[in-house]
Amino acid sequence: MPPNGAYQPWRHRFAALTAASTLVLIYMGGLVTTTGSGLAVPDWPLSYGMLMPPMVGGVRYEHGHRMAASAVGLLTLVLAIWTARSEPRRGVRNLAWIALAAVVAQGLLGGLTVLFLLPTPVSVAHACLAQTFLCLTIALTYATSREWTAAAPQSDTAGLRGAAALATGIVFIQLLLGALMRHLGAGLAIPDFPLSLGRVVPPLDTAAVAVHFAHRLGALLVLGSVAWLFVRARRSRDARFRPLAALALGLAVIQIGLGALTVLSEKAVVPTTSHVAVGAAILGLCFFLALRARRLLHPHRVVLVGLASATAGGA
Repeated sequence: MPPNGAYQPWRHRFAALTAASTLVLIYMGGLVTTTGSGLAVPDWPLSYGMLMPPMVGGVRYEHGHRMAASAVGLLTLVLAIWTARSEPRRGVRNLAWIALAAVVAQGLLGGLTVLFLLPTPVSVAHACLAQTFLCLTIALTYATSREWTAAAPQSDTAGLRGAAALATGIVFIQLLLGALMRHLGAGLAIPDFPLSLGRVVPPLDTAAVAVHFAHRLGALLVLGSVAWLFVRARRSRDARFRPLAALALGLAVIQIGLGALTVLSEKAVVPTTSHVAVGAAILGLCFFLALRARRLLHPHRVVLVGLASATAGGA
């Protein structure tokens, strides 16, 4: 068998379904936070001692999120077993098991947030692990794609790779700040926009204001890094990067607008929850572009951005 294995279209499609379902799950998690439904079901793993409680009030958001999380967990389990049985590359097999471990850990963190009454460190860890798991599913989707397994000709993507990696890192930190802001209840600590408490720089005399203002500054860094990624993609001879880089930039602009609407609408459900989901989509796009750029720069290496590099020698 070739060192990169054979392209298996159905497994690739199943991995893509898992990644798409994860993005939907992140949106549903945002709904739980936005509607204040995190403790609408006060027990875990059952819900009011039942598998299916009456779906009324905040229960429909919290229990609906649990049901969606279980579905994503099942998809990940199937994908891990499928990959273990049919994948010749050890690095990809290990990546599938890492994704399964991550989704199990995510479920446990979700349970702990309920049992310990939404402690901020656990809630923020739960949010950040969700973004990490999304990246794991995207890596699995790309690693099983025709482009990856075909060992495409080398492309000069060195500058683009750096821009995509930088954007990915900045977006992840921004999402971490956003999670911290949400779980500290600081979403309206600065209730005006575009000014901050009527100033360009507000008095940073409380943790809530400081975190909120840091998140606003982070939005500018995200916009700048994604814009630079778009510029690098436009300059690249490889046209495959341009549409997704343009989409990431467009979403970054929309994301700033959603952030403004979140504040001005006093955290209305639609803009606030959409703000969470669009942030995850931007991260996913930047991560995929970084992964693709790295793969096409070194098409004959096993490259999984370090997630399974320790065991990739047998791939």
